[in-house]
Amino acid sequence: MRLGLFVSAALAAAALVSAPAAAQVAEGPSRTFTARDLFGLRTAGDPQVRPDGGAIAYVRTTYDIMTDAGRRSIWLVDPVTGAQSPLVAEDSSSMTPRWSPDGSRLAYVVAAPGGPPQLYVRWMASGRSARVATLEQAPNDIVWAPDGRTLAFTMLTLDEGRPLGAPLRRPEGAKWAEPLQVIDRITYRADGQGYLKPGYRHIFVVGADGGAPRQITFGKFDNGGPISFAADGRSVLFATNRAENWERDPQESELYRVSIADGTLTRLTNRVGPDFAPAVSPDGSKVAYIGYDDERRRGYENQRLYVMDRDGRNVRVLTGDLDRSVGDPQWSPDGRAIYVSYDDKGVTKVARVGLDGRMETVATGLGGASLDRPYSGGQFSVGRGGVVAFTQSTPEQPAEVAVVRGGKTQRLTRLNDDLFAGKSLARVEHLPTVSSHDRKPIDAWIALPPNFDPSKKYPLILEIHGGPFAAYGPSFSTDVQLYAQAGYVVVYSNPRGSTSYGEAFANEIDRNYPSHDYDDLMSVVDAAIAKGYVDPQRLYVTGGSGGGALTAWIVGKTDRFRAVATQKPVINWTSQVLTVDGYTFMAQYWFGKMPWEDPQGYWARSPLSLVGNVKTPTLVVVGAEDYRTPPSESEQYFQALQLRGVPTALVRVPGASHGGLTARPSQSAAKAQAILAWFERYR
Repeated sequence: MRLGLFVSAALAAAALVSAPAAAQVAEGPSRTFTARDLFGLRTAGDPQVRPDGGAIAYVRTTYDIMTDAGRRSIWLVDPVTGAQSPLVAEDSSSMTPRWSPDGSRLAYVVAAPGGPPQLYVRWMASGRSARVATLEQAPNDIVWAPDGRTLAFTMLTLDEGRPLGAPLRRPEGAKWAEPLQVIDRITYRADGQGYLKPGYRHIFVVGADGGAPRQITFGKFDNGGPISFAADGRSVLFATNRAENWERDPQESELYRVSIADGTLTRLTNRVGPDFAPAVSPDGSKVAYIGYDDERRRGYENQRLYVMDRDGRNVRVLTGDLDRSVGDPQWSPDGRAIYVSYDDKGVTKVARVGLDGRMETVATGLGGASLDRPYSGGQFSVGRGGVVAFTQSTPEQPAEVAVVRGGKTQRLTRLNDDLFAGKSLARVEHLPTVSSHDRKPIDAWIALPPNFDPSKKYPLILEIHGGPFAAYGPSFSTDVQLYAQAGYVVVYSNPRGSTSYGEAFANEIDRNYPSHDYDDLMSVVDAAIAKGYVDPQRLYVTGGSGGGALTAWIVGKTDRFRAVATQKPVINWTSQVLTVDGYTFMAQYWFGKMPWEDPQGYWARSPLSLVGNVKTPTLVVVGAEDYRTPPSESEQYFQALQLRGVPTALVRVPGASHGGLTARPSQSAAKAQAILAWFERYR
């Protein structure tokens, strides 16, 4: 075994960095976006309109260069003037602001070092805050009762289960090894959380003025949020699956109502498929929620908006004619409509849906918390008078707070104006494409380097999204900006299988992935070359997760690229399905058969089956704590490439999960620099 086989992202970047890049660091302030600028970024999230529409609380995330971590604080912004003030900005991170029904108080969560996050309430008139309970675990899904006297939330209750054998008696003062860890739960680990604490998520209530939290749901089941109070405040609505084999059926859930007084449960929905996110109308007569009929045969289904009477009767779908998924239902204050978010061709929007199903888009251009890559997403909330606050993003701007009032959109925050002052960012343009396979239209975007000159020839990076049921869009991306400032044209797209183009388009890859999404991606590259400023001899590819799988698939199919970087990829579907955290879902919905029932089918879709064709220098990148596409996937590919003599290197990002591969600015910067240095080596 060779020593130094596994290198951290930071060490890899230092080892691979080219001389020109190193020289640039020493030249002083840059007029382009640099890796060090990741520490200066600020983003807005979770905007919450005060019920009267007169103020907006939001979570501001900043990054500390000394601790290499993000810190969240709650700020208040005036929806008319844009004037801001810090509301909760202590040394600890604060998040999840939730207004009381009368707007006089704000509940929120504080995460302090050395203990679980705690629930606080702030009295706005006095400016004073108090912890309302001492909690053993982190609270989630916080909601106020209509009368403002009670708060409900979900929280993990620990359950160690039955021991396996009697423990030995340890002599006093003896230093023994840690006791055995016995795992018998079906779901026992999750990406970003690692090995889960044994227990079940239940609903609790506590007085808004403080007190002892009281558990109101019980049993060996998880009860999921979001949750919603009934209009009389006597019960809480939530989603759960209480079937005997509930852990083996990850897509199934029903809506229930639980009495706060005695814990009596009433089931409100009953069908095959998930029903979740209940929202009670202002007068209490109706319940809006999200769900779909699960035929258990397709990889993707649109989530639809439903409404029913409060007793579960008269169910009807309101977005049945919309070939898009919707989410986050919120009632208008007058109870005449429900607001939802949805993605359309890579762009996240907010729509107002009447009880007759009529739909009006009221906000567009939402942006989420993802910084490294341009995924669609975003958050919103609604106040009186039709005020809608949302997180807005563009290719040149991370998520900010914006507001829609009277049909007009106003951006309220400018958190990165100082950072971007004097800098030239990459310009992003729409690049419509037609697939060579069947002439289907494929959306793509192309990012041009600062000081772009169309008379020159530029190297090109194809960036591929994961999911695979997800979508890119015209949103800010640190990776795209860093690649472009290094002198590359960057192209990214939504090949078949992407969401926000309808069920049929997404299910083009159902039981057939990878397949003709490869043709779509090659067509996008050809469309970029046809612009005239891309050098066809200097083409590169990178992508993460499903995009990493497609990157490895591409180099098994063609030699047209000079070098590639596959990030957190799926390489062998048999080992992937049997080691992923969501193994109960992936085998059932993406394959329909278990690996031992159809080994050839799994192998035929595995990039590892094509490794004998690979000649392209290939960098492999993965988080050391990735439980979604475990490091064993990347290591299989790296070792297979080594056995074949293909130029390769393996970059492991210490402590990083699948979703948190770029959560820490230093690692995000080092990962991007390592990829650029790898490409430069073969440029």
